[in-house]
Amino acid sequence: MAQSSYDFQKIEKKWRQRWRKQSHKISHNITQKPKFYVLDMFPYPSGSGLHVGHALGYVATDIVARYKRSKGYHVLHPMGFDAFGLPTEQFAIETGKHPAQVTETNIKNYTEQLKQLGLYINWERSIRTTDPAYYRWTQWIFIQLFKSWYNKAKDTAESIDVLVQTFAIQGNKDVEAACDADTPQFSATQWQDLPENEKQAILLKYRLAYLAETKVNWCPALGTVLANEEVKGGFSERGTHPVVRKKMLQWSLRTTAYAERFLVGLDNLAWPKPIKEMQHHWIGKSVGVEIDFDVQSQAGLAVTAFTTHPETVFGMTYLALAPEHPLVDQLCTAEQRATVQAYCTRVQKDTERTRMQQLEDVTGVFTGAHVLHPFTGQPIPIWVTAYALPDYGTGAVMGVPAHDERDHAFAKHFELPILQVITSSCGEDNGSEGKLQNADFLDGLSVAEARHDITKHLKDAGIGRNKVYYKLRDAAFGRWRYWGEPIPIYYKEGMPYPLEEKELPLKLPEIADYQPNADGISPLEHLETWETPEGHPLECSTMPAYAGSSWYFLRYMDPHNTKELVGEEAQRYWQAVDLYVGGAEHTTGHLLYARFCSMFLYDLGYLDRPEPFVHLLNQGMIQGRSHLIHRIKGTQKFVSYGLRQAYDTVTTHIPSRLVKGQTVDLDALKAWRPDLSDAVFLLEEGQYLCDSEIEKMSKSKYNTVNPSDVIEEHGTDALRLYLMFLGPITHSKPWCTRGIEGIARFMKKLWKLFHHDESMSKQEPTHEEWQVIHGAIRQVTQAIESHAFNTAVSALMVCTNRLSALHCNKHAVLTLLVCIIAPFAPHMAEELWELLGNKESVVEAEFPVHDEAYLKVTKITYPVAINGKTRTLITVPADASREDMESTALADAKVQKWLKEDTPQKIFIVPGKMINLVI
Repeated sequence: MAQSSYDFQKIEKKWRQRWRKQSHKISHNITQKPKFYVLDMFPYPSGSGLHVGHALGYVATDIVARYKRSKGYHVLHPMGFDAFGLPTEQFAIETGKHPAQVTETNIKNYTEQLKQLGLYINWERSIRTTDPAYYRWTQWIFIQLFKSWYNKAKDTAESIDVLVQTFAIQGNKDVEAACDADTPQFSATQWQDLPENEKQAILLKYRLAYLAETKVNWCPALGTVLANEEVKGGFSERGTHPVVRKKMLQWSLRTTAYAERFLVGLDNLAWPKPIKEMQHHWIGKSVGVEIDFDVQSQAGLAVTAFTTHPETVFGMTYLALAPEHPLVDQLCTAEQRATVQAYCTRVQKDTERTRMQQLEDVTGVFTGAHVLHPFTGQPIPIWVTAYALPDYGTGAVMGVPAHDERDHAFAKHFELPILQVITSSCGEDNGSEGKLQNADFLDGLSVAEARHDITKHLKDAGIGRNKVYYKLRDAAFGRWRYWGEPIPIYYKEGMPYPLEEKELPLKLPEIADYQPNADGISPLEHLETWETPEGHPLECSTMPAYAGSSWYFLRYMDPHNTKELVGEEAQRYWQAVDLYVGGAEHTTGHLLYARFCSMFLYDLGYLDRPEPFVHLLNQGMIQGRSHLIHRIKGTQKFVSYGLRQAYDTVTTHIPSRLVKGQTVDLDALKAWRPDLSDAVFLLEEGQYLCDSEIEKMSKSKYNTVNPSDVIEEHGTDALRLYLMFLGPITHSKPWCTRGIEGIARFMKKLWKLFHHDESMSKQEPTHEEWQVIHGAIRQVTQAIESHAFNTAVSALMVCTNRLSALHCNKHAVLTLLVCIIAPFAPHMAEELWELLGNKESVVEAEFPVHDEAYLKVTKITYPVAINGKTRTLITVPADASREDMESTALADAKVQKWLKEDTPQKIFIVPGKMINLVI
């Protein structure tokens, strides 16, 4: 066979064109084969397109999908786009383009880049959240939530009709439901006598999708409500605009009803431990006791506090209230009222997350009032402080400075007493450590004994009760913006009602003015035609970004079904996602919302299982090298890197293209940033040098690497192999374009194996050739199964090097080699597979299984040392006796030369390692 060079551009273009023509052959019809569902986290198609960090996860899932298919599985590996939300809308506002136009352009760009990566995806199964045919079912799910309540007695969601029937028979006294705290009690007669509007108002307090006045994270600049995870340090994650806490009439989902099931379900999921811990923290279950503290000098008034450690009540020296606590005004003395009100007004502007992040900044004010200690009767001062949160527990904290770090800091700052009542730290004890002291009748009891006795005393006195609280909050579901799914609700006499299912989808109307409003007025409110045919006004807020992504994995199972969200046969076959891959930064809120949606649909009988994702894999970040320039604070003077320590500076990121080595092209910098045209640059030795650091790839840091650029220079297969070779998939690692050159050399060596001067031989491979390829098959198989893709690439490299050293051109060996490299380098594999004489695609080939017989060690080569210095090598049978090894070593000609006529005094043999002769 004539020598041929590896022309990756020609080969990859050929196979991409062929795959596009044959994409319909990727069948996802239900079969008798075992299924495997692998999924990437829903990508958001931003205008900047993909960078190599995004490609990391997509290539990993593609390798698994191709591998599983060749192992006999029926594989579902789909792709779609989560296209509603803030980024596109903000970009549209800034550029004057309609969000729909921006979305279409972005999706087209993303799709082309994804196809460049050689992903084995059936694009006919693609979905996008902005498609009315898709969000028709997002709206359908919302309606089901609106028409349901959570029965705590049965631990399941049920139709609201069941609740209405119960009210008509017995009222709500014995109903165990997830509902609003201020839900009134009523008898069956009282219910039946209520006007329809009042009945609907009560039902809203039970519905799983409900409308209520709620404190939300409001961003005036963006004109929208933000979820907690979208707020960082009091600013919006998108655009870093100030965020305030504001009461608004807001749609919410009653996710708190599922808090305990969220926790229990985690035990059966193959998820990374850190993600499970994040979920546990997010849900935040606390088991403890509520204690009623009588207010001094205000008969009949009590403040209820929640504590997980009632045994520390004897160490209580103050009571802390959240600024939002409803009793603050009533408790304030006249002298303290103005000070307290000013403090509350200031603190309530911050989000809860901001307040939690600022715990080291101790603040608070004394109300002037006191509560009475339930055991000693001593007056305890009542304070208002930012660290007490309104939505956790009762909004009142029992301040125990000696046994809580946060309480200690507060007491120390305000010079409050600190009373030690437990002989060891309370913490998260199990009751086996610590004794109570200075606590009257509880002296000498263990923590567990004291906890039991105190709780019993409080319950017997009618001032305490066992209680479980969760940090988890109901999910805000309305956003006063344009670019989102319309909420399928209309209003009649001021009360919300769901649209009929036959009226879905409620399509987002095309409007010219979609600017948000800082006061929370939706752009849809300006439309006179935004109403039902009967003239009832429609809901003007739209759904949040997570609405469509909370169930998209179900739609992939049956994307063209116009009658059901997912057909019964399809969901029973695909069941759940077997492998879900995405960045850890997206998993806390998203996973909870997705689990909530699945559990709810399971409760109503639409799904066979409550959990959506069996196995979760979080790929690490690909880090880029950022370049930064140093500016002297408060000036337009920039100092070169070597001069920075002499000044107080701040850094600014600049594009890498403006830097050569460490030297910045100042003319290019000023052209890029016209505002720097008059800036002063302090040079060193006539040059302006910049700083650099390795950090997360981000458009804002100008350090992203476009995969298309890498593909143009080195090819898709080289990029895929390099991404996997960089390190463990779960670890973050820096990108170095130069490193891909080693991969390129490996691929040329691999190509050369198939292009010797002589034709590929049909002869039987040697034992050593079989040993090499079967060893590689075993290593690659184990590596893919354990997602250790970097070790799989290493094994392929070692295999190629060893076969090259053996000058192997055996058809049987090279056929197996193509099969095991195909998931990693599909373009080259297809070309080589065709070269081997195959008519069908390599994806139709069965993944090889290693033969253990070839991997048995029959001979072992030992280095032989004389007085510790290696002089030769000998090869002996693997089962050779010690005597045989000694005689073989002594008979070796080189050993004889070094020994001369000496006889070794001792012979040391390390099995499988070495032989050492001591003379």
